[in-house]
Amino acid sequence: MKIVVLHMPNDQVERALLQKMFSLRACVFRGRLNWDVTIVAGEERDEFDELDPHYLLAVGERDEVLGTARLLPAIGPTMLGRKFPMLLTQGRLEPHSRMVESSRFCVDTRSPGRPTGILHDATLSLFAAIIEWSMRHGYEEIVTATDIRFERLLRHAGWPMKRLGEPQLIGNVKSIAGILPADANSFERLRPPTYRLEERLARSAPRSEHEQRSQF
Repeated sequence: MKIVVLHMPNDQVERALLQKMFSLRACVFRGRLNWDVTIVAGEERDEFDELDPHYLLAVGERDEVLGTARLLPAIGPTMLGRKFPMLLTQGRLEPHSRMVESSRFCVDTRSPGRPTGILHDATLSLFAAIIEWSMRHGYEEIVTATDIRFERLLRHAGWPMKRLGEPQLIGNVKSIAGILPADANSFERLRPPTYRLEERLARSAPRSEHEQRSQF
């Protein structure tokens, strides 16, 4: 398994991976979790997919997509700020240039590989990839909205989240917002032995001046 970074896909291979990713999101968010999400032609997409996010994909040996996460700069439109302000103590997000939002995280837990009791290797690899990608691009904090179950999973993995408010029931999901650190210690603690990240940004879009200055 490898982690692939996609942004504005350039060829049929990358477009096919994104289609598989959107299908996986539909299977997990509607099929398994029963979230109120929009499904079109078997794929789950929302307005934030129109903002040219970066996607991290856990890809298997046969190019199957085992998991994914979506990353957007927190200083722009974010899912937390627009859709879930009720999860924030002040009712609004206070972003800065070194904060990135992670959203639409999901893993196909039916896929092979499970290094510990509840932590799938794709889950750990995506955690590590979010941190590594963030550090490479000058981000120090990761903000996210998730559910209480996933907050416990983060804590179990050794990547505890700092809450930004009290849990709230949204639909049928007890939800919480929080901040995670993007630092070398967290990365080393979380990455599994088989972890591998493939950046594809050079072919996808010019890097910003801020990104060019940052180094991992």
